[in-house]
Amino acid sequence: MRKYPLSGVYRLIEPGPVVLLTTHHRARSNAMTLSWHTMVEFVPPLIACVVSGANFSFQALRATRECVIAIPARRLARKVVAVGNMSGRDGDKFAAVGLTPVPAKTVAAPLVAECCANLECRVSDARLVNRYNMFILEVVEAWTDPAQKAPKTIHHRGCGAFAADGPTFRIASRKP
Repeated sequence: MRKYPLSGVYRLIEPGPVVLLTTHHRARSNAMTLSWHTMVEFVPPLIACVVSGANFSFQALRATRECVIAIPARRLARKVVAVGNMSGRDGDKFAAVGLTPVPAKTVAAPLVAECCANLECRVSDARLVNRYNMFILEVVEAWTDPAQKAPKTIHHRGCGAFAADGPTFRIASRKP
């Protein structure tokens, strides 16, 4: 083993696919790129996510207590990175990168039409927001695009490096 810099640990513990978190606040929809999230419970589905207080979306999520987590496939990687490289303070990210906001069923934040899945969420626990910028979200509606067969999600490896899902394989398990 060789010593590894602590500043790079985030590159070793990649939590899951890169997603878009959308919000709607003060008559304006926004999207941000998000990599720091994880499942914390299965029924009901709860997702923990860290949203920097410096992000435009942070104030919207804190105020409205709802959002959408949109899961993009590999083909959207350039648009997802473009969303992450601009601020919602500067204008409409959907229009700027060519993504389509679609009304959600139970939250004001929009779904993203081009994504393979969209999860409508409400904040169920904000006790860790002040200390860690961590929101616990409950998924209240979930949608998938049946036209996108076996989509490959993208994963952030740090410093502009990304990976896409590889081949699927199965190993016998007690649960299906």
